[in-house]
Amino acid sequence: MVQFAANLTMLYNEHPFLDRFAAAADAGFRGVEYLFPYDFAADALAEKLRRHGLTQVLHNLPAGNWGGGERGIAILPDRVQEFRDGVARAIDYAGTLGCKQVNCLVGVLPQGADAATAESTLVGNLAYAADALAGAGIKLLIEPINTRDIPGFYLNRTKQALDLIAKIGSDNLYVQYDIYHMQIMEGDLARTIEANLARIAHVQLADNPGRFEPGTGEINYPFLFKHLDAIGYSGWVGCEYKPKTTTDEGLGWFAPYKTEPAHA
Repeated sequence: MVQFAANLTMLYNEHPFLDRFAAAADAGFRGVEYLFPYDFAADALAEKLRRHGLTQVLHNLPAGNWGGGERGIAILPDRVQEFRDGVARAIDYAGTLGCKQVNCLVGVLPQGADAATAESTLVGNLAYAADALAGAGIKLLIEPINTRDIPGFYLNRTKQALDLIAKIGSDNLYVQYDIYHMQIMEGDLARTIEANLARIAHVQLADNPGRFEPGTGEINYPFLFKHLDAIGYSGWVGCEYKPKTTTDEGLGWFAPYKTEPAHA
């Protein structure tokens, strides 16, 4: 059966961040993910995971000045050392948290930037990160994101991500497939996931339009969940949506999949 992870950046945001672990566990989630762990001590986060019986499923590499609007630095030629420092920091956190996969948000291509230089920088950075993370037993993921939510984001479609992976040639580089983003950019969700299953290490969800919980929009999530089981997808599905009201009020879709809380 599909395993679901609560994205604590977006779910339970009515609570202080460190209280969201308990809320997710109480709701029946067994895994959690969030954008970044770096504002908190790794040991404090690890204690929350242990106390509430949760698996840290995913977090991102440092992505520059997020509050200032940056959405990744992997394509920026003048930020290579910062990127490499971020890889080391992510490895330290992932090791403490027991997290086995880390996502790289590649960034927005600046206006007037040379596309060939940006791609060359990205290829070099991803090759470096994939190798460093492999040494720590951690998968590196890259995520295509729709151009409506993040205009100018460099990576937008599944094929583009797969072509980039093939160009780099690393066996430690995978796709993070976000159903919401790919419904907007390309559709054909079930077939695309099945055709590329070997390179999809993580799936995320939200409905469209609105990026709300499953059942609020056009995507047939009961079908997709059955499809993921049928094709043998063994990874997690991260619930990265905006609750339409409160998180708990919008969890009707989750009822068939929840498990009992496992507090220590």
